[in-house]
Amino acid sequence: MSRTNFGASPIMFPQPVLIIGTYDENGIPNAMNAAWGITTDFKEITISLSEHKTTDNFKIRKAFTVSMATEDQVIACDYVGIESGRKVPDKFARAGFHATKSEFVDAPLIDELPMALECKVKSFEDGILIGEIVNVSADDSVITNGKIDPKKLRPITFDPCNNTYIGLGEKVGNAFQDGRKLQ
Repeated sequence: MSRTNFGASPIMFPQPVLIIGTYDENGIPNAMNAAWGITTDFKEITISLSEHKTTDNFKIRKAFTVSMATEDQVIACDYVGIESGRKVPDKFARAGFHATKSEFVDAPLIDELPMALECKVKSFEDGILIGEIVNVSADDSVITNGKIDPKKLRPITFDPCNNTYIGLGEKVGNAFQDGRKLQ
């Protein structure tokens, strides 16, 4: 077997495309695209972020939402990652997004993105945001048998090698079950 070395790079598959929603000091919603995030406990999410309008906002409001970017919202989700909320104050509206205030935290749910984690800021130090997941909400359109259905949600993943977004594929196994065949 032959391998190619890529050096120290942030290459991992899949990388979720996370859209972080916040309100500014005037209650205006903002959104940004972030790829370097992961759940780090049952009620915790960790995201690597540099300073942005979003970080200004959650420092004030102490809350944010994390929506899963979806196949049908690729353009809007990419736009909120390449445009600065500091330069374009109506970035959220320009993306075609509409906000509904979360019942659980002082942050917006993005109506066009049907699944979100609603979070309180635990800490933001050295570019690492740690949030407490207070609630997960999903539009009924992506629910099957009382659970979030990835086929209906159609989340995308970021391909850092080719700078593309990819839809998720088909089921290939059963977690916590298939490995038992080797026990």
